[in-house]
Amino acid sequence: MICIVDFGSQTTHLIGRRIRDLGIDVAIVEPKDTLKRINKDKTRGIILSGGPASVYEKGAPTVSDKIFSLGIPVLGICYGWQLTAKLLGGKVIGGHREYGPTNVVIASKSALFKNVRAKEMTVWMSHGDEVVELPLGFDYHVSTPSVKAAGVGDFDRKIFGVQFHPEVEHTQEGKRILRNFVESVCGETVSEKKIRAQTLIDEIRTAINRKGKSVGAIAAVSGGVDSTVAAAIVARAIGKRFIPVFCDNGLMRTGTREEVRYIFSDLLQVDPVIIDCKREFLTALKGLTDPEKKRIAIGKLYIKIFEAEAKRHEGIAFLIQGTIYSDVIESQGTRHASKIKSHHNVGGLPSRMRFDLLEPNRNLYKDEVRELGRQLGLPPEVLSKQPFPGPGQAIRIIGEVTEERLARQQLADRIVLQVIREEGWYDRVFQSFPVMTGVRTTAVKGDGRVYGELVGLRVYDSSDIMTAGWTHLPYGILQKISSRIVNEVPDVSRVVYDITTKPPATMEWE
Repeated sequence: MICIVDFGSQTTHLIGRRIRDLGIDVAIVEPKDTLKRINKDKTRGIILSGGPASVYEKGAPTVSDKIFSLGIPVLGICYGWQLTAKLLGGKVIGGHREYGPTNVVIASKSALFKNVRAKEMTVWMSHGDEVVELPLGFDYHVSTPSVKAAGVGDFDRKIFGVQFHPEVEHTQEGKRILRNFVESVCGETVSEKKIRAQTLIDEIRTAINRKGKSVGAIAAVSGGVDSTVAAAIVARAIGKRFIPVFCDNGLMRTGTREEVRYIFSDLLQVDPVIIDCKREFLTALKGLTDPEKKRIAIGKLYIKIFEAEAKRHEGIAFLIQGTIYSDVIESQGTRHASKIKSHHNVGGLPSRMRFDLLEPNRNLYKDEVRELGRQLGLPPEVLSKQPFPGPGQAIRIIGEVTEERLARQQLADRIVLQVIREEGWYDRVFQSFPVMTGVRTTAVKGDGRVYGELVGLRVYDSSDIMTAGWTHLPYGILQKISSRIVNEVPDVSRVVYDITTKPPATMEWE
């Protein structure tokens, strides 16, 4: 058992996923419960997660310093390392801020960096504080040009700290570093473990049948990977008692309705219920400019529509959603986490519903969901689809969603996807889309002045959505996208390319 103390990091759950992938049990605990859980479980190692707080803030989460005298190996990550340093007599200050990729130099041998041959590698940072004085017994192992204590350790007490995040995909050798801690430092025997679709199918069937073997479920489907895999799991679990519902709300990508019919009628052999509700959604969004209010309005209307549809069928007790873990954590999924934004199917749902909520993918990441889909026999063209947000184009239109701006956004979106596919880049990027920014700039078209809207272009690489790097598209492709949008989309003046990593930026602009 490895005990992970959760200080509210966006990636605490991801640390657990990396350890479980090694075949090792994990317990994620609140700071106040740490000693009690360590004494109860057969804990072989302790990982202190990152978090949004500063260790010198009033009320910052902490743990008892007794954990460092138990003889159990400890690894502090980001905030967890800063807290370790403070509790053991080191000094932490508000220092050089780093968000996203940076290079570290391995300056000293350490059990954490066993079998890491490179002397220099790229890691992912997300911090505003730094340790400037080490506690007694610690040595420097890894540094960056601006942070000397990027990786440290006390070999005698088996206490280590890293300022970067080894759990995220974009940190080179990150999985190796965590494996080294578990295997070389904690002495655990690792054996790689894979998630099984049949296990989830059995769990969902049991959960639904507890309410009765005639009880059914209604699902919100969009044609996307997450909702399709969730629906496929439930369809296998309860068969004809499952009803997929697609709200054709006008906020989706062009052609989504036809894709939904193909996926459910042809592939899953379950005819979807399709509801035309564009007018209702545009009415609900009228006058709203705040992205949180837009998400909540969409979530409430979805539930109203699903509840009305459920009344047309007997025995519907469950609402199935394709929520995945990145949706949950950005909606403040743990006690000490910061709320980034409400996903309409997490923070945007009303507190009282006539359904019980079932989310088969809730604790999974995008790459795990795709793996489940492969096990379920879903074809590559479905599983390789780019993610699309639940609120749809509404959060890719900054400000109020009007019918005219929605039409422009959908046309620009179609152009982006067409070019990305034509140029052979669709399967090489994680997501690609335009954003109607609401900013107006001057342009010249046909020797006349145009004061049109600026379109932002977002294309990036990722696998689990927890971190992302912007895609280095060839200039010729960027030029082709820009030219087509400016020439073909009415009232658009120019296109800019978003080259911001996650962190600090989120995937979507809203």
